[in-house]
Amino acid sequence: MHLRATKKQNSEVYLNEPIGKDKDDNVVTLQEVLENSERNIEDEVDLNLKIKLLYNKIKEVLKDRERTILELRFGLDGYKPKTQAEIAQMMGISRSYVSRIETKAIHKLSKEIKE
Repeated sequence: MHLRATKKQNSEVYLNEPIGKDKDDNVVTLQEVLENSERNIEDEVDLNLKIKLLYNKIKEVLKDRERTILELRFGLDGYKPKTQAEIAQMMGISRSYVSRIETKAIHKLSKEIKE
């Protein structure tokens, strides 16, 4: 009893700790309330960490042109995704050159993230 009171004073909450009961008198945990049928919390946190890592690597590893092409191509940082042809027209270069820059940038990122 003392341990439970101490835990409540410290405002510690655990996902598997009972928080109440449902209409059928079954114990309900915080994890069940927060759980999403599509993804669980651990997957969501893992995805957010990977996204953050990717954005950091994009800023660290890529040159400005490579970064711009990937941002435009995949709709990063609030951009709407564009085709290689649209990007080529915007930047005044050929579509095949956009493709080569995109491929090179993705390879750089992949190599950097694997390390």
